[in-house]
Amino acid sequence: MINIFEANETNEMIEQENLDVRTITLGISLMDCIDADLDRLCNKIYDKITITARNLVATGREIEAEYGIPIVNKRISVTPIALVGGAACKRPEDFVRIAETLDKAANAVGVNFLGGYSALVSKGMTRADELLIRSIPMALARTSLVCSSVNVGSTRTGINMDAVKLMGEIVKSTAEATKDNDCLGCAKLVIFCNAPDDNPFMAGAFHGVTEADAVINVGVSGPGVVKHALTKVRGENFEVLCETIKKTAFKVTRVGQLVAQEASRRLGIPFGIVDLSLAPTPAIGDSVADILEEMGLESVGAPGTTAALALLNDQVKKGGVMASSYVGGLSGAFIPVSEDQGMINAVNRGALTLEKLEAMTCVCSVGLDMIAIPGETRASTISGIIADEMAIGMINQKTTAVRLIPAVGKKVGDVLEFGGLLGSAPIMPVNTFSCEAFVNRTGRIPAPIHSFKN
Repeated sequence: MINIFEANETNEMIEQENLDVRTITLGISLMDCIDADLDRLCNKIYDKITITARNLVATGREIEAEYGIPIVNKRISVTPIALVGGAACKRPEDFVRIAETLDKAANAVGVNFLGGYSALVSKGMTRADELLIRSIPMALARTSLVCSSVNVGSTRTGINMDAVKLMGEIVKSTAEATKDNDCLGCAKLVIFCNAPDDNPFMAGAFHGVTEADAVINVGVSGPGVVKHALTKVRGENFEVLCETIKKTAFKVTRVGQLVAQEASRRLGIPFGIVDLSLAPTPAIGDSVADILEEMGLESVGAPGTTAALALLNDQVKKGGVMASSYVGGLSGAFIPVSEDQGMINAVNRGALTLEKLEAMTCVCSVGLDMIAIPGETRASTISGIIADEMAIGMINQKTTAVRLIPAVGKKVGDVLEFGGLLGSAPIMPVNTFSCEAFVNRTGRIPAPIHSFKN
């Protein structure tokens, strides 16, 4: 039972410390929509989504009102579209038709985003995979709510360098296709290694083929809550620091568990997982960078930053897994530059570089996330950055991702303004030495020796 002290404590977290449930994400399988006729396929997809998700937004609002817990986003993820559209799509424009159908369905049910315009190509690309990937710039330019992801590597299969090279070109093309909207398309495109099947966060969410027909996944967030808790233990030893983070992560995750179970019960859809990631926003006091600085760093990026982030990530997981039997997704600490005011401040003061961010991704939940780079950056350089990040994920048996935004017409020192949860992104310098000859090698980087566990 929850006592009055715990209820008051949770209320304080919500009202003063930016605690929220970041998203209820409804995963929907589209495997039963597959059809060789594109028109019939699009009609089936639209009907499946609008029927399955018709009560999602209303239910989220009911839970918000009843429990007083902010639920910032209601989202949908679907089966990777390269699998669904393979029989019907003969050219990239056919896949764009599906993207437009997804966008129409997402608008009809009132969700914030829909993820799953995706391909899984860690070992090789089918014709449908390549067609979908080549359609991404056009699809993201023509839709407003659709998000895209491509998994190009895994610990079990290695890194598909043909796909890595292609994705460098696609990122550039997506930036160009959406340049009149501050290259927003790139903010909705993620390249993964070891992508999870049950991630509720955008832009990388998709409904994995191992999942049920429909499932409810919830993502919680509480950087402000953790930061506030740490202000009470300033100067204490690492044991006290770790215990404080664990206890706080437990409380935050319990809120997510409550919302997930209620949404599942009311919608009549199975509960999947709670993702206990600390997902920041541009709001003051809702920053992962602020947590790291509260630990004792003058600025994120200072020596000790990677160790502090490793500690934070590990204790968040340890606290969260005790609060829910089903923890999944990404679960840890996100470090997106544009969405975290503390990270933005660190970049602006010169304390945080792309190379330091890459080091930090060895120990955090995701990877190089929401980073604006000069528009003139070569596609091969973007591919090289992707390859580096995929290697970190492959070797360390963890999920890593890249969401880079080449800012067309802008240079280092300029700023991209997205607004809302996406915030603003200072354009960071990129190493300009060429990796083109490396990226142009065809084939696959093999899986590491420790992947062979059978």
